[in-house]
Amino acid sequence: MNNKELIASIAAKTNLPKTEVTYLLEAFVETVATQLKEDNQVGFQGFGTFEVRKKDERLSVHPLTKVRTMIPPKLVVGFKQSQILKEKLNF
Repeated sequence: MNNKELIASIAAKTNLPKTEVTYLLEAFVETVATQLKEDNQVGFQGFGTFEVRKKDERLSVHPLTKVRTMIPPKLVVGFKQSQILKEKLNF
């Protein structure tokens, strides 16, 4: 599902215009990103929790040239699904 399909689905279920749903979705993504930048977890009951995780520095080897490169540490977003979502997926 892409952005347009998500917006259309939400608009159909809520009877809101697609433009309003678009603004709401943009505000939602911006708010979640802001909270994650501030190193806060963002959780949704019945869905799951987004959190920032640190990936350590690691060694990478190019498969063709065998050149070794160090990949610097970075922050990534992790997601842990809730038990309710897990049960819905595995009915």
